Amino acid sequence: MTASTLALSSGLLAAQSVVGAATPATGTASLAWLLIAVPAASAALLLLVGRAADAWGHWLGVAASLFSACLGLMILAQVLGLPAHGRVLGVQLWRWFGAGDLDVRLGLRLDPLSLTFVVLVTCVGFLIHVYSVAYMAHDRDRRRFFAYLNLFIAAMLTLVLGDSYIALFIGWEGVGLASYLLIGFWNTAAADAPQAERFTSRENAAAAKKAFVMNRIGDVGLLLAMMACIAQVGSVAYDAVLPAAQEGAIPAGWLTAIGLLLLLAACGKSAQFPLQAWLGDAMAGPTPVSALIHAATMVTAGVYLIVRSGAVFEGAPDAQLAVAVVGAITLAFGAIVGCAKDDMKKVLAASTMSQIGYMMLGAGLGPIGYAFAIFHLLTHGFFKAQLFLGAGSVMHAMSDQVNMRRFGGLRRAMKLTWITMGIAWLAILGIPPLSGFWSKDRIIEAAFVGDGARPWILGTIALLGAGLTAFYMSRLFFMIFHGRPRWTTAKDVEGEVHPHESGWLMTLPLLVLSVFSLGLGGALSVGDAFVTWLEPVTGHVDHAAHGEPVLPATAIMAATLVLVIIGVGVAWAMYVRRDVPTVVQRANALVEAARHDMYQDTINEAVAMRPGQGLVLAAGASDRYVVDGAVEGLAKGTAALGRLTARTESGSVRSYAGYMLGGTVLALIAVLVGRF
Repeated sequence: MTASTLALSSGLLAAQSVVGAATPATGTASLAWLLIAVPAASAALLLLVGRAADAWGHWLGVAASLFSACLGLMILAQVLGLPAHGRVLGVQLWRWFGAGDLDVRLGLRLDPLSLTFVVLVTCVGFLIHVYSVAYMAHDRDRRRFFAYLNLFIAAMLTLVLGDSYIALFIGWEGVGLASYLLIGFWNTAAADAPQAERFTSRENAAAAKKAFVMNRIGDVGLLLAMMACIAQVGSVAYDAVLPAAQEGAIPAGWLTAIGLLLLLAACGKSAQFPLQAWLGDAMAGPTPVSALIHAATMVTAGVYLIVRSGAVFEGAPDAQLAVAVVGAITLAFGAIVGCAKDDMKKVLAASTMSQIGYMMLGAGLGPIGYAFAIFHLLTHGFFKAQLFLGAGSVMHAMSDQVNMRRFGGLRRAMKLTWITMGIAWLAILGIPPLSGFWSKDRIIEAAFVGDGARPWILGTIALLGAGLTAFYMSRLFFMIFHGRPRWTTAKDVEGEVHPHESGWLMTLPLLVLSVFSLGLGGALSVGDAFVTWLEPVTGHVDHAAHGEPVLPATAIMAATLVLVIIGVGVAWAMYVRRDVPTVVQRANALVEAARHDMYQDTINEAVAMRPGQGLVLAAGASDRYVVDGAVEGLAKGTAALGRLTARTESGSVRSYAGYMLGGTVLALIAVLVGRF
């Protein structure tokens, strides 16, 4: 890994992203719409047919995902056969609507960036579908579960293949809907179910709503960014907005605003600070959901949005720096939280948050950072999906328990799961030559490039994050598979467990993913193959104007490996050499804060929820006492005046004469007063 590979310009803008028009697709690529249509049709059919499809619906879901994976690989092969300058293809679908000068057409954009996501989504998605056949075998709603998985595949492919921000937004909302449905999938406990089951059902529903609401906050940013694009360019198509940004047709202030709004959208979807609090609760869904949506695909959509909008951020350095800062904060935040959690899935959720922080950091470092961010996104998608599926295998063997304090010693009963999770563990640690080493280390080294204090701050955070990652992932691995067995017995509330290896439908995907965790990063690093592959989108780096890391690349690599080894060693000493308590022990303030997600929910409630509730109460009181009060007061006053007037209408001639006399006297008094 040479220093020139990591070169950035002095302003981290040595290259410019490529935003040229797409060539009309031909051959297999022209059928790209089927990537979306087939899983969408499968989802619709499974939902419409209902219980009649219970016996075979899951296999239809698997077949739909397999079709998309095969077609995606065929299109990838076709595009790989084209020269680099011809690897941007377009498929026009239809004109959606027009309003004045705004003409919105829907189409697909096939380029190295979108096809990278297609391969990740469809291949990992297919393996997770296969895994889910066994994992959800005893669930009475398995057919509906596969319908939701297919819906997610269709929506995610719409997001990455769309040729405009509005097409992206359709997929963006689609994956949000699918995520909501899948997180809260187990929220249908019967009214006469045990209290614990009904409580869990309510908690699952609350987790789904929390994810849905926090994602809507990010969606506001994307909607406002699109409105700004229409105001400045008159279009939301990539071929119109991105060239305008690159050529300086959009004022710098507007580019900064658009960039910050896009960052807000990315923070919501990718669980980045300060909109990350939903991801841990999202583990309420079935484990395959966590593997597909909240590790490998949906939560990476924010990274895709930033990289796709590279031309906007290159014209808005402040917004680009904000992306890097948010990524650095989140990678540290997630790592700290992961060090203290005992729930196996929530440790992996914190790890996902942290690793996406690395990707966001890379995306905030300029064009070469885009390539490294997507590279890590790709490798991480495979080994993190493997970790989640391995966790699901452990849950399958341990009666759905997730408390790592009640595991230990499982390597003897689950050797295949131990080996496959061990491979993914080494990959996420960045141990050479596994995949994580080739992708994450490049982001760390690139973070040390630049002027002033910025490379020292960002690079140091990225470096320390690697050490923390090694600690909390080793803690997870050792607490599950090593040490003395701490399994629950018949005397425990959770009940006695009998650990065993999972069936082949669950272990086969783990074995396939192991191959990618072992060799994908190294294979794509040969000759900088992946960076070169993305050049039609990210552009070619101008090495003549590059900047060097503030530390030698070899020193950064050595420091990273040393911190990783220290992290593993500390975890071994604490969780293998020492006995692990089966109950949570009191700890210092930092650990307690990490166990409670750094009190992010409390902060959100204080900053956003309670003021919002106060505003609602004030608006309600104003409506009730001011608006309604004024109207009702006027009505009551008018009625009282009417009643008073009615009393004067007695029908007596003498009364009317008295009124006339009184009026005459008052008129005379008024005239006399007016003369003085």
